[in-house]
Amino acid sequence: MNLMITFKKIIGQAVLIVATSLVGLHAATAAIAIEHWTQPSGAQVFLVQSHAIPMVDVQLDFDAGSRRDPAAQVGLASVTASMSGMGVRANPARGEPALDENALGEAWADLGANFGGHASSDRMSFALRSLTYPDLLAKAVPLAARQLAEPSFPADIWQRERETMSAAIKEANTRPATLAQRAFDQAVYGVHPYGYDTTEDSLKRIEVTHMAELYRQMLQPCRAKVSLVGALTRAQADALVAQLLAGLAGSQSSTAGDAHCQALPAVVEVAPLSQASEQRIAFDSAQAHVLLGQPGYKRNDPDFFALLVGNYILGGGGFVSRLTNEVREKRGLSYSVYSYFAPGLHAGAFTLGLQTRPDQADQALQVSRDVLARFVADGPTEAELQAAKDNLIGGFALRLDSNRKLLDNVANIAWNNLPLDYLDNWTQRVQNITVADIKAAFQRKLQPDRMVTVVLGGAGASAQ
Repeated sequence: MNLMITFKKIIGQAVLIVATSLVGLHAATAAIAIEHWTQPSGAQVFLVQSHAIPMVDVQLDFDAGSRRDPAAQVGLASVTASMSGMGVRANPARGEPALDENALGEAWADLGANFGGHASSDRMSFALRSLTYPDLLAKAVPLAARQLAEPSFPADIWQRERETMSAAIKEANTRPATLAQRAFDQAVYGVHPYGYDTTEDSLKRIEVTHMAELYRQMLQPCRAKVSLVGALTRAQADALVAQLLAGLAGSQSSTAGDAHCQALPAVVEVAPLSQASEQRIAFDSAQAHVLLGQPGYKRNDPDFFALLVGNYILGGGGFVSRLTNEVREKRGLSYSVYSYFAPGLHAGAFTLGLQTRPDQADQALQVSRDVLARFVADGPTEAELQAAKDNLIGGFALRLDSNRKLLDNVANIAWNNLPLDYLDNWTQRVQNITVADIKAAFQRKLQPDRMVTVVLGGAGASAQ
């Protein structure tokens, strides 16, 4: 208990110290030194040394997200990542006993540290947080390495988890937001895995043998991108990463870097929409859910900053956005209306969404379409652009005001192959955006006359 209290106190101090130091960095050009190297196994390492507090945050990313799920086993990546924390196998060679989920949880609690995995559309990620006191880190890293490399995937626990997840899916299927989003994703992405949806049937087709096989194929050191922020030197970080990855398949197969890492199959790209489509879905709800959009762009697109700033003006800036002004403030058609891009390794969706009374859905949709069409055609005003820049640049330090946020940014740089000075130049890139840049970028990316529309709520239903 004393260890946990100490850990929480240090974490609290960390937020204050890192926030203060990074605000200072921002004022002095926000220089954040990211060290990068490749280990003999092929693992790529990205390190930001932060010695103000004795703590380290580590993120390991693998190309094993849900975009690689088999069509018949949607959810495989997600359940594999979560099940990896449900116990570890025994290792007789090292005299290490098996640990079930309770013993594993207690081991982490005793260390005042944590380690776990999750999967997103593009990647499977594992995160370690620990104090760097030698007596603690020397126990936390081997435990994380065991959990990463030797998950037991207990069949009885999977049966329990599968039943829990199936019940959650049934409950979610009663929610209008879930149904609207599912219809929208399927219409936007078509056959692309970004539009896949985990179902009770797909869960029934997943067994622990499938999880173990995914692990063997996908989680290899040569595929790892590892980001670290904390009180470690480069030599210490290099040793920590090597230890974390040492038990994975292929870790001892070569010292020739990633040349021995077999290329993964290519994933089909998101197809552009050839024409507009609209779905009206009947649902007895107090609010109609309206979604409008299309495939957007990849994260490494050169238009990223123009689209970031432009969307802040259009619908990403909350109460200061143009959509909010036209739909909510002037006409009172919706409490909230928003827009966003979701770029990834593939063209993630552009989404414009709102909720409104069913009898106002058509009017709210038409106003939103008009605002979007005008924005794509004309771009923002100079006043809107300056206000957006002031907000984005003024809030930049808040994107980095904790070790965890800084780690997220470093992992973003690592995963998307962005320049190591990306954070140093972020505010300048935003400052350099012009009205013409935004107008041109939106016209390249969006086609308002070829978008998907989903309206769920009200009595009538039709699809075309």
